[in-house]
Formats: sequence, C-alpha cells, structure tokens
Amino acid sequence: MPVLCLIANPTDSELDPALAAAVAQETGGELNWLDHSIACEIIEPTSTQALELARQIIGKAKVDAALVPTEGRRKQILIADMDSTMINEECIDELAAALGIKDQVADITDRAMRGELDFAAALDTRVALLKGLERKVIEEVRREQITLTPGGRVLIQTIKAYGAYTALVSGGFTFFADFFAKRIGFDEAVANVLEFDGDRLTGTVAKPIVDKSTKRERLMALSSERNVPLSRTMAVGDGANDLEMIRVAGFGVALHAKPAVAAKAGIRIDHADLTALLYLQGYTDEDIVR
Repeated sequence: MPVLCLIANPTDSELDPALAAAVAQETGGELNWLDHSIACEIIEPTSTQALELARQIIGKAKVDAALVPTEGRRKQILIADMDSTMINEECIDELAAALGIKDQVADITDRAMRGELDFAAALDTRVALLKGLERKVIEEVRREQITLTPGGRVLIQTIKAYGAYTALVSGGFTFFADFFAKRIGFDEAVANVLEFDGDRLTGTVAKPIVDKSTKRERLMALSSERNVPLSRTMAVGDGANDLEMIRVAGFGVALHAKPAVAAKAGIRIDHADLTALLYLQGYTDEDIVR
C-alpha cells in the first residue's frame, strides 16, 4: 500500500490545505496531516502516476513529494553522511579557509561530490594542501565555523526513542565526526583519520579511507549484526559517495543533493530539513521528540 508524502520546510512552509487538497483530488486517496501546514500524507493514492501528478501540481512551491510503501515504514537503522547532510558545511573547505585556499579546495570538493573525480584521489589532494595546519586552528574551525543542519538532532533523538540504531559514516574526518556525532546523539561514528606530526597536520590521511564502499558495507554490516532487513534501513546523504548506501537502503534519501545524485536516489528532499525523514516514516507531530 503506497503513501504519497508532501513535506515542506518548517521555517518557511509553502504547504497549505488548498495545495494538499488539490494534490489529493488529482491523485486520489485519503488526505491525512502529520504536522499541520508542514507535512501530510495521501494514503493509497489511486493514480498510478501519483508522484508525477503531485510534482506537477506543486510546481514551483517549495514542497517535496515522495511515494513510499507503508510496509516496514518506520526504519530500525539510519546511516547518515556528515558534511552538507548532518552539518551545513564541508569541513575540509572550512579548514582550507583558515589557510586562505578555500576556493581551490572547495572546487575539488564540489567536483568530487558530483562524481567527476575519484573520491580517494581528491581527498589525498585536498589533505596534502592542509599540511602544517595547527591542531588549535582545527579546533577553532570546529567550534566557530561548523553548524548543525536543522532538524538533525530531532531526527536522531526521535528515531532512537522508538528503538532505531543510528550511525554517522563520513568521508570527512574523525576530528569532526566524533564530536558532532556525540552532540547530535548518534550511536556510532566512522570517518577518516587525519595524521599529525606533533600538533600540525602531516598532509596525509590514514589508510584505508572511508569511501562509498565503506558506507555501503557499514550499512550492510549493521543490517546483519542487528538482524534488521535492509528494507527496514534508511540512508541519507548529498554526494556521489553516498549513492551506494542510498541505493541499498530501504529508504534512500538524497538531501539537498547535487542534481545528478538526486536523480538517482529513490527519495529526494530538496526543500525540507532533516525532519522530513521522520514524516517519510509516518511520524506525526505528537511522536516527535523535541
């Protein structure tokens, strides 16, 4: 039994009752509000083109639409990317900014996230440019330049309250992943290890690196370890190195992703924040842990 979800950004919602009703009328099915003016679901749409019709009706309004099955809708494992997913920034770009080379590094990051460059080679190239950066500067960047993506802590705290296991698996660095995983509430964090000579970066990262294969393999391992079928898992990310875990997961979500990545994901969220992942699972406003 499919469900059509309509979800807006809580801070600037463009999902009103008239729009929701218009979609429900065209697609068929029962309209049910999950969080008034923010998220609703249309249960058992009768149209075989429900998602396409919804997107046509939504037009330029900042409202996301997704078609999901109801069976196993609430997931028991969530695996998430960090940079530009659970946090707003790309950590390596902010470290480069401290050396005055942000544009150079950010260009490589962007191309890697679009899938135009080999991830491992691009990572080595960028980390080499950071050679000599002091630990205290990295700590300052972590403290002052990195911000949490809206809805992230609510997402993690809510699904954990309902028994889910959460993993932050990042192609970024443990220096950031361990810190922000604890702040957000993740059960575990996996990321690359920057190497130091005393208090300065050597310009190298420990091998093997965390890449797209690592992310997929960690998801599959958690599924096996916790005896949870892959259909009851969810993965979220924004870059090309997230696609493999997004494709394997029961719900694979591209969040504010590069167009090429969003086009290949089962679910795309372009406007809403991370609470969208709760509404996709059928959580209501009353269920959410704030």
